[in-house]
Amino acid sequence: MRTFTLTKAIQVLFLFFLVFAGLYFAKPFLAPFAIAVLLAMLFLPLARKMEHKGISRGLAIVVCLLIFAAAIAGIIILISTQVASFSEDMPKLKENVSQGISRLKEYISKIASVSPQEQQQMMEQQKSSGGGKAGSIITSVMNVISGLMVDTLLVFVYIFLLLYFRTHLKNFILKLVPEENKENTVTIISKATKVASKYLTGLGMMIVMLWIMYGIGFSIAGVKNAIFFAVLCGLLEIIPFVGNVTGTGFTILMALSQGGGSGMVLGILATYAVVQFIQTYILEPLVVGSEVNINPLFTIVVIVIGELVWGVPGMILAVPMLGIIKVICDHIEPLKPYGFLIGEEKKKDGQNIISKIKGWFE
Repeated sequence: MRTFTLTKAIQVLFLFFLVFAGLYFAKPFLAPFAIAVLLAMLFLPLARKMEHKGISRGLAIVVCLLIFAAAIAGIIILISTQVASFSEDMPKLKENVSQGISRLKEYISKIASVSPQEQQQMMEQQKSSGGGKAGSIITSVMNVISGLMVDTLLVFVYIFLLLYFRTHLKNFILKLVPEENKENTVTIISKATKVASKYLTGLGMMIVMLWIMYGIGFSIAGVKNAIFFAVLCGLLEIIPFVGNVTGTGFTILMALSQGGGSGMVLGILATYAVVQFIQTYILEPLVVGSEVNINPLFTIVVIVIGELVWGVPGMILAVPMLGIIKVICDHIEPLKPYGFLIGEEKKKDGQNIISKIKGWFE
């Protein structure tokens, strides 16, 4: 009996190894396809509404893709205009950075007994030893940009095909299950689509709200080009937990390099604390809702696993994909314990701030 249990455990571990290895090596194909699947679920309600009004399926999908392309173009234009205004302060920024480096050299010379001249010689030796790497860096950057353009084009193509042949794909899934399970399968497909659509729509609305709050907070703190840093912090919110900390840390570094003092840093930290409080206890329950009610422990675990397997795309896709997996587990009897494990324990009335606020007005 023990031998049988051990053999089964080894088989399960080997299966997990094969799954993660397959996901890792299939990233160039699976990552754009998974992004397209989620975006297709996002645009599915809009496409259906246009089809019900008499618009052909192909034209409705093209309109959805044009809306998506316009949103991407708007974000790019917004960032580029802010970068253009940000570049006007580059001479002063370089001067502040050079002064900061000089102070850092003096501090190192006091601590490590290494004179600024010796530090400069070490830096020049490092530059000379890595001088041939400039061409390779430029080549790698160009490869990344070209790869990103190809993946973006693939995502648009996948979205069109997934939405256009969605009935065919749904019928294929239904043919795979027994007759008595078809109704449950339809429910799973409907709820999984709703989870992805609700999460992405809520995330988009929350990012816009974060732009406004960060912009107001950074402006009050006196940060130059506050809109640029607000947009950056808001966009990085698509990477849970890590994105907002990264954006705030970058804002603090740039504020210090612009000559900001401790008061500006405290203002940025206060803005971050207030925004995170509003986001966690007010925006997420109201905007995102309880559709993706994942246990915080498994949220962090799946984000770490997503980063290890697919990098940044894995971190972005981790939470909505886990939400879809939870829907599947909740509607299949043998998997219900795993859905309970992944999910968040339901709170009683009055245990969250939203319920308390509603109680005040009642």
